[in-house]
Amino acid sequence: MTEEQLQATGPADSPVAMWIAILAGMSLVIGGLSAVFWATVVELPTYRILADGSATISERGITEIVASDVWFVITGALVGTGLGLVTWKWFRTLGWPTALLAAGSGLLAGLVCWQVGELLGPGSFAERLTGALPGALVPIPLELRSLSALAVWGFAAVTPVLLASSLGPDDEDHTTRWRRHPVEPEAEESGTIDDRGVLTTPDEPS
Repeated sequence: MTEEQLQATGPADSPVAMWIAILAGMSLVIGGLSAVFWATVVELPTYRILADGSATISERGITEIVASDVWFVITGALVGTGLGLVTWKWFRTLGWPTALLAAGSGLLAGLVCWQVGELLGPGSFAERLTGALPGALVPIPLELRSLSALAVWGFAAVTPVLLASSLGPDDEDHTTRWRRHPVEPEAEESGTIDDRGVLTTPDEPS
């Protein structure tokens, strides 16, 4: 890898390692902010504690159990796309490693959102259910039930990089392929050859 390829599109004298660290830090911060959004926007269904100590949930509540996964996917699609655009802008001169950096930044933000979001949730469901009184409403925990939803963050981040690299202009110079006027072949000289093997053109004296 040449020295020019080891330079990101930030300041000219800044090594790419520093910009990778900045991208990782940005992913951590954005993942934490996404966790706050995730914990705020999800409406957790609740269990009602009955007089005999059992708990029941409505049919609507059962359908809303997957709401946390749905909002996690939506958040990941938006955040991942943004991280992918930033990664392409900063590291497009590196070539194919740009896609790995984009996917890594998206997955890192998704992991942070997942872990921090569960910490911001209502806490352990078993403990809250045990200590609840009859008639109380106990919300389910905020958690990610489908790990495949985490892959959306990485896929959304790498998609802008792949599209930009495939649909963007080619850096190779194609000026030699296109000419305003075709190059005409040089005209061949005409004349006659005498007995001595000398070529005599029409404008030369014999």
